[in-house]
Amino acid sequence: MRSILATNSEPVTLANWRRAPFNRWAFHHVRELVPTAEIPNDPTIARSFSIDLNDFSDLYVNDDRSLQLGQALRLTDTDGIVVFRQGVLVYEHYDNGFDAETPHIVMSVSKSLLGMLCGILINRGDLYLNERVQDILPELAETAYSEATIQDLLDMRAGVFFDENYLASSGPIVAYRKAMNWNPLEPGDRPSDLRTFFQLMRQSMGPHGGPFNYVSPNSDLLGWVIEKVTKRRYVDLVSELIWKPARAWRSAYMTVDALGAPRCAGGFCATLRDLGLMGLIVAQGGQIDNFQILPRDWLLDITSNGDPNAWAAASFSQAFPGREMHYRSQWYVQRRQDPMLFALGIHGQWLFVDHHRKVVMAKMSSQDEPLDFGKVSLTMKIFDTLRNVLK
Repeated sequence: MRSILATNSEPVTLANWRRAPFNRWAFHHVRELVPTAEIPNDPTIARSFSIDLNDFSDLYVNDDRSLQLGQALRLTDTDGIVVFRQGVLVYEHYDNGFDAETPHIVMSVSKSLLGMLCGILINRGDLYLNERVQDILPELAETAYSEATIQDLLDMRAGVFFDENYLASSGPIVAYRKAMNWNPLEPGDRPSDLRTFFQLMRQSMGPHGGPFNYVSPNSDLLGWVIEKVTKRRYVDLVSELIWKPARAWRSAYMTVDALGAPRCAGGFCATLRDLGLMGLIVAQGGQIDNFQILPRDWLLDITSNGDPNAWAAASFSQAFPGREMHYRSQWYVQRRQDPMLFALGIHGQWLFVDHHRKVVMAKMSSQDEPLDFGKVSLTMKIFDTLRNVLK
């Protein structure tokens, strides 16, 4: 599938859409490249955001005052950023042809939105944290997911082997991308889909409930579980239980595989303001407009019950030096003195929530490298600076 030119000579295609410079266009035109399913808002009650914009042009993000906010945003390839304080939009900026009206892919921030939906469904009695996945999906009993629970999947502590190497040009992660319609099929490839792909997940790397083990297919599997137990499409549940009650500003959408299965691990596409709105729900104890969307107990569990030892035992913890953290129900949590929740997606997608200060930042980007730890560190500093100046 082809689309408009990203450069003067080469079109955006399924083969290049996640690479710079093509991603600067592709990340906010995903539905023109990959099949998608709509997540409708209710336009009759669509939100009007309270706006009181600040001029942060003279704000510095490092101690030696050598890097201004605008420079830091450019260095982290920012397509757009919004900042809310006490529910009011206080900063907004767009670049690279992106704008406020257009959905942008949020990559693995999708997982944290999945975590929100899981909290609602568990509160309703549709899901049970200790239930085994194979009891819901018997077809997975012979895979590495045998005996894994819903909680194991939510916390990325299922002991399944999967090399989450975003730069690999072959192997399971490439088969995974082809199964979800994110990579083109090569000559001789047989068409695949996500549910067929799970049958290939047969190698274990240890017992379930062990160290943090980041495996994106876990989140897609949770989407399958949700559709099985509710007998509803994932996108319809998100619309009914989150998007419409929150009075989302615009409809969202999600990429799907050849059979319509949702890419819960990374395919969510929403406007920047609406992503910030999801952060506001978390910052306000699960409420928006005095309506309880996300159970308070679920949020308390996320902030209080993650295992810092499981996190520290994983190599990924080295990306956040000096920060005591855990991972719980598809959210990253910075603990203790300066707590915050955040969601992270490759190529620079972020959602930060400081519950105590009621400060939320959503940032969408088109970084070339999937994970650039220097840009991860700089983005963390951007949010730390903003929440300190807005306290």
